[in-house]
Amino acid sequence: MNIYTTDKIRNVVLLGHGGSGKTSLAEAMAYLSGITSRMGKVDDGNTVSDFTKEEQKRKISISSSIIPIEWGGYKINIIDSPGFFDFAGEVEEAISAAGAAIIVVNGKAGVEVGTQKAWELCEKYKLPRMIYVSNMDVDNASFRQVVEDMTESYGKKMAPFHLPIRENEKFVGYVNVIGETGNRWQGKEVVECEIPEYNRANLEICRDTLMEAVAETSEEMMERYFGGETFSEDEIRAAMRTNVCDGSVVPMTMGSNTLCQGVYTLLDDIIKYFPSPENRSVAGINMKTNEIYHADYDFSKAKSAYIWKTIVDPFIGKYSLIKVNSGVLKADDVIYNVDKDVEEKIGKIYVLQGNKPIEVKELHAGDLGALAKLTAARTGNSLSTKATTIKFGAWELPTPYTYKRYMPKNKGDVDKLSQALQKISHEDLTMKYVNDAENRQMLLYGMGDLHLDVIASKLLNEYKVEIELSTPKVAFRETIKKTSDVEYKYKKQSGGHGQYGHVKMRFSPMDTQEEAYAFEQEVVGGAVPKNFFPAVEKGIQESVGKGPLAAYPVVGVKAVLYDGSYHPVDSSEMAFKMATIQAFKKGFMEAHPVLLEPIVSLKVTVPDAYTGDVMGDLNKRRGRVLGMNPVAGGKQIVEADVPMMGLFGYCTDLRSMTGGRGEFEYQFARYEQAPSDVQEKEVAARAAKVAEGSDE
Repeated sequence: MNIYTTDKIRNVVLLGHGGSGKTSLAEAMAYLSGITSRMGKVDDGNTVSDFTKEEQKRKISISSSIIPIEWGGYKINIIDSPGFFDFAGEVEEAISAAGAAIIVVNGKAGVEVGTQKAWELCEKYKLPRMIYVSNMDVDNASFRQVVEDMTESYGKKMAPFHLPIRENEKFVGYVNVIGETGNRWQGKEVVECEIPEYNRANLEICRDTLMEAVAETSEEMMERYFGGETFSEDEIRAAMRTNVCDGSVVPMTMGSNTLCQGVYTLLDDIIKYFPSPENRSVAGINMKTNEIYHADYDFSKAKSAYIWKTIVDPFIGKYSLIKVNSGVLKADDVIYNVDKDVEEKIGKIYVLQGNKPIEVKELHAGDLGALAKLTAARTGNSLSTKATTIKFGAWELPTPYTYKRYMPKNKGDVDKLSQALQKISHEDLTMKYVNDAENRQMLLYGMGDLHLDVIASKLLNEYKVEIELSTPKVAFRETIKKTSDVEYKYKKQSGGHGQYGHVKMRFSPMDTQEEAYAFEQEVVGGAVPKNFFPAVEKGIQESVGKGPLAAYPVVGVKAVLYDGSYHPVDSSEMAFKMATIQAFKKGFMEAHPVLLEPIVSLKVTVPDAYTGDVMGDLNKRRGRVLGMNPVAGGKQIVEADVPMMGLFGYCTDLRSMTGGRGEFEYQFARYEQAPSDVQEKEVAARAAKVAEGSDE
């Protein structure tokens, strides 16, 4: 592949709803540019961008992949991102590397939730964008409907650049709105044709919209427009480029990916209207001077880059995908990783076409490439020279809230599983694995059930470790509501020295449940010698780890040792500890023990229309709705306190309830007494485990 300077580079991310045609569009672009000699299909599992076994098996994009193509003396880095919400982290990474976006809309399905989410992301990151309506060769595909829906949602900034020409219900060509010409396909060629009569009224409306947009670019243009002048094609295109780059106009075009129709003009439009990196800005912090460093994709400044994605593949190895923010990165350069405080020689530089590495000598500012075997490097790390150390800000990644308990099917795979999860976590920043020692379980966090299933499948197919996913144990706590007064005598005689420990203790609830226990002694007259007090406290310490009610950790218990007795020969620390453990069990169960359940503060963001359904569902989960706050975009944030156990499966339920439009987040708030039916169920489950002899 040739070396391209900053002005000849376009970084474009494909966004849209799952199944809208992003991967097949990337495939059509790769085919037209000559990367492939035949077009692959998602259903056949042979596309350039969906190269992992999981993607081929499920026929969906799971991770973002990059296809650099050469087109008319320019380099277009096409980033194909997933459309399913479980892989939102991949989309955020892809957007961080892009300078513009194409939102792909399925012409048959129309504007979907993923379309709206893609638009919101472009607004958030101020990305110039273009709408591409796919599947125009399919019956019932309607470009006009998509234009109307998008205009209704986002205003008059929508500017159709092309209009479809249909004959006998077949997609045969398009009208170029700027050039006012008709074009039809004859094989792979495009030939001019008459503009059909039914297109003329629409063409007039679209032309007027474009003319207004051009007029608004300057006062001179406005005067000419009101003076009745018409603008030349070159003037229109120059104005459109300015408007597209600042987001005030969003071009709309269409085509058929499978027939490669409309893709040629789309590639031309990417170069004509989308900005090169030199027209965009990026800044970091110079760690030596603590000043803002405006890298701004300037090739003449000191080298700097950041890692926007990591690929860890058992077969092709580890690649750090980078975006060069300033300077020119060359093979054998020594770079400094600011985040890890290490210098590494980068060796060879690659560009990845899907999973195919192509070696290049250098990457100019604004370009995307890959470095192999940077051992310390992780996604989000900043790279620069030691002389000018630059740190770039991290981008926001969504927080994973869906979690399940996991364990290896084969107990001998524990170490292997840990290593595999570590490798996957380098690649997937929205996956977390946590050892919940208190409840003796390992938890796997992801963006949804599909995400967790994909991780489990990946572990099996790529790392040969099979795991079981199950509903996690809720982190209940145990405490007491009343006071009890008990004594326990621990005696054992088995030849030689015996064991003797005798304690009298009071147990009562504390005002706060932040501490597990508080221990005091009120022994008078040396009934229990001082040297045994630590043993008594140790007995309490061991007891609170696993409560007598249902084997959950104990909180908020005050224990007072006020009397007892000892034997000058047989008493020992061990005996007093055992006596205390038994006294604790007895005293705890006599002091009205209760189970406490974790309560979380939940925030659900949904469109107005769904608030009733969401609140009704939260009531079923024993949630208490605290209020609603309106936010931009006709949405409401519903705030509620919900028991943790009521949130299992909430991600899937919320998506089905709101058509994928609802989002939620939560954080632990406090513990509250669990209802009696919940407590009875937990106590019965514990008793059943004890009876089976499998008490964990």
